[in-house]
Amino acid sequence: TQAMFEEGDEVIVPAPYWVSYPEQITLAGADPVILNTREEEGFKIDPAELKKLITPKTRALVLNYPSNPTGATYNEVELRRIVDVAMEAGLTIISDEIYDKIIFDGIKHTPVATLGEDVKKATILVNGVSKTYAMTGWRIGYAAGDKDVINAMGKLQGQSTSNPTSISQWAALEAYRGPHDVIEDRTREFEKRKNYIVERLNAIPGMKCFSPQGAFYAFPNVSGFYGKRYNGKDINSSMTFTEFLLDEAKVAVVPGDSFGSDDHVRISFATSMENIVKGMDRIEEAVGKLS
Repeated sequence: TQAMFEEGDEVIVPAPYWVSYPEQITLAGADPVILNTREEEGFKIDPAELKKLITPKTRALVLNYPSNPTGATYNEVELRRIVDVAMEAGLTIISDEIYDKIIFDGIKHTPVATLGEDVKKATILVNGVSKTYAMTGWRIGYAAGDKDVINAMGKLQGQSTSNPTSISQWAALEAYRGPHDVIEDRTREFEKRKNYIVERLNAIPGMKCFSPQGAFYAFPNVSGFYGKRYNGKDINSSMTFTEFLLDEAKVAVVPGDSFGSDDHVRISFATSMENIVKGMDRIEEAVGKLS
């Protein structure tokens, strides 16, 4: 009923997902259909599982890579297998690639729209300056895709949230013009922080952490602490574990149930190494007190 969907349409969303995706789909009049990914498979979409969820009502697939919250991403071969399933079913691919420049381990980001002219026509690309250029406060994002869809999006935005200021638009344009060496330097620094935080988390008994391939979040599995207690309170969910860390360690993390995975919490490493070391020391000390 908005730019793309009618009531009763279905949109497939891989979980863990950015918290807003299901609500945005609902707001647009469609129904989110959750595709659960597996931690042991790197939180990546299984094309066979994707195919099982497609029905005559399915209209689109949401991709987000590198992912918030997991940091999972895809190489070209993996991406083609997913896209082949989506294209066979005639789906629109809504691809959120806002972390495309923050990527680790020598992996090369492959924009989904580069996989063929037919794929490009079926893709709505979403991106912006908030992450790569650390310009969150400037509130500049963009979408690229089918002209009719983009025009409809513009009309909706113009009558609801209005438009970004001209100052922000000029600032974003200068960011894209470069120079870009600072992005490479920052990404290398993020990778150092990622390696440190993952090593520390995996060294804590009861905790295990997938090594993110991009973005700036760790998404450790904390279900090993479920069933334990502190101050007479049970830890039995990501929310109660988050409350425990905030109360006991004075460390703020985000509960995984917000992202569709209650066994995990999200930890940002978009901060100084000094803060990361201090935070990890506090987490390690706090969980050591659990009984």
